[in-house]
Amino acid sequence: MALLNFKKRDAAGVQPVNPQVEAFLQGYSIEVMPRTASKIEDFRDLLPEDTRVYVAHIEGTPIVDMVATAKKLNDQGFPVMPHFPARIIQDHAMLADWIARYQGEADVKQALLLAGGVKDPHGNFESSLQLLETGLFDKAGFSSLHVAGHPEGNRDIDPDGSDKNVVEALKWKQKFSERTDAKMALATQFAFEADPIIEWADALSDAGIDIPIHIGIAGPAKLQTLIKFAIACGVGPSLKVLQKRAMDVTKLLLPYEPTDVITKLAAHKAANPDFNITNVHFFPLGGIKTNANWAINNGGASAKPVNS
Repeated sequence: MALLNFKKRDAAGVQPVNPQVEAFLQGYSIEVMPRTASKIEDFRDLLPEDTRVYVAHIEGTPIVDMVATAKKLNDQGFPVMPHFPARIIQDHAMLADWIARYQGEADVKQALLLAGGVKDPHGNFESSLQLLETGLFDKAGFSSLHVAGHPEGNRDIDPDGSDKNVVEALKWKQKFSERTDAKMALATQFAFEADPIIEWADALSDAGIDIPIHIGIAGPAKLQTLIKFAIACGVGPSLKVLQKRAMDVTKLLLPYEPTDVITKLAAHKAANPDFNITNVHFFPLGGIKTNANWAINNGGASAKPVNS
């Protein structure tokens, strides 16, 4: 019955807001790339105050473009969390240079550390653990350090389909989180089905891993676009949700929206306040404006843009 406990918005004739979804979207984050961010003149027209914006670093993107994007976002008042993909960082000196550039030019205090989507390392690093071990982020006084999470496993780390190596890495990161001054969180790959996400999050908690989870959610997009990204990113079990939808002719041409998965996760969070998923992290696969507008239409006060 809780899901029916809606409240009306201020604007007449607009669909009501689910208060559980509104609460769940509080403090959501979103991911951009330099080329997509360049198309948005003012993020304050789309995002709530203090929205954390991740800047994805794709192989081949010049660091000057990454820093320029971070500076633009910082100048507009948003905390920026650039990606540091271990496998495209050649050595200690390059990592130190990137940190210095981000801090000196864009006042960056946060970072997402991950292995990166490159199979063969360009230099000395191949994992986020190695980046953490350098001590450079703590030395630079970073306030937040996020690492990757994989609700549906990671074949790159566990080729046999298990989660043994992933869990061992998370236990190491758990210990690191207890000795660093930075706040840590798991920013996860996107998934499309709530039940496996809940099961995975509970399993981490049972394993003694209490790093907060920022769950990855794919924003509204064409079904074909989502399937393409899901396959490329190794999203597995919940891909059947998209495939089932693709078989329904009545839904094939309709854009996918994350309403169902977020509504179910929000209800679970409302019923279990200590649930370790604390935030939503959007991958705007159908466009930043499209994603932001979905949040505005469904998130009530939690998604109200700065310029509104």
